[in-house]
Amino acid sequence: MPDGALPVIDVRNLRTVFRTRQGEVHAVNSVSFDLRAGELLGVVGESGSGKSVTMMSLLGLLPSPPAEVRDGQVLFGQQDLLKADDRTLRSIRGAGIGFVFQDPMTSLNPVFTVGFQLMEPLRRHMRLSRRQARERARELLALVGIPDADRRLDDYPHQFSGGMRQRVMIATALACDPKVLVADEPTTALDVTIQAQILELVKELRSKLGMAIVWITHDLGVIAGIADRVIVMYGGQIVEHAPVRNLFANPQHPYTRALLETIPKVRGQRDHRLRVIEGQPPILGKAPDACPFRSRCPQRMDRCSRQNPMRVPVGTDHDVACFWDADTGGPRDA
Repeated sequence: MPDGALPVIDVRNLRTVFRTRQGEVHAVNSVSFDLRAGELLGVVGESGSGKSVTMMSLLGLLPSPPAEVRDGQVLFGQQDLLKADDRTLRSIRGAGIGFVFQDPMTSLNPVFTVGFQLMEPLRRHMRLSRRQARERARELLALVGIPDADRRLDDYPHQFSGGMRQRVMIATALACDPKVLVADEPTTALDVTIQAQILELVKELRSKLGMAIVWITHDLGVIAGIADRVIVMYGGQIVEHAPVRNLFANPQHPYTRALLETIPKVRGQRDHRLRVIEGQPPILGKAPDACPFRSRCPQRMDRCSRQNPMRVPVGTDHDVACFWDADTGGPRDA
């Protein structure tokens, strides 16, 4: 991003809670990050870490109630999305920010043709005629690698394989040339061969269209191959943020290190076992007043139970929320 240029999206101190009969669940806790023009930002963490809830909070996609975005600022250009009314958000969804949801099997409406579902945002946001929308829909299917695109516009979702349905979802998200594409674990339900094809497709589309992408996943192997920067989430907050090469070469947070150790490695040893992260994720029944990873952390110290660490810089564009210094192997200087 050029010096002085504004990020495409700038998130500041986002807080989201869910109100339940058992009390409040603090799902996102003071999350701050930015997304820069043309980059791919990876968001990683285990299930329940707050990845999807964070991104859905940006666009008002969470059901309210029970969800409530309690605090923060989400700047998209000069517009604060958290203060935008429903009409403004509807105009931004799809046209400014495209969203690819997790499950291609359920994200498409089974009673409408794929062409109808592709044409709907084109007619709503871009005011295209039916003929223009169909031609654009055909181009989009061809763009994402679906052969015989004109004929397939009249097919229903059940006539597509899982990988093809995910391509249709990506085409739908790209329909109105958004500045940002948010992909929420789009390859999780697919086999590894189709997953590789989707990843290659995203690389090609990013190169052609130059859009900024947020890629949400629990798979660090995927992130290693496509991301520019990575944020690592745990317990509803960001515990580490770094350029992708720095994160893999010099992980600073004990949770990041533990995640990297769970990746299968080929070492020529038949008795090599996968490592696991002992313990359970935190119960987010209250706003965090201590480190959420402390009960599972091999480097925990007394201070971790009394105070939630702030993110501090540890290198160029690299910061971490931890009282332990990975470089010295001891407590971080106050």
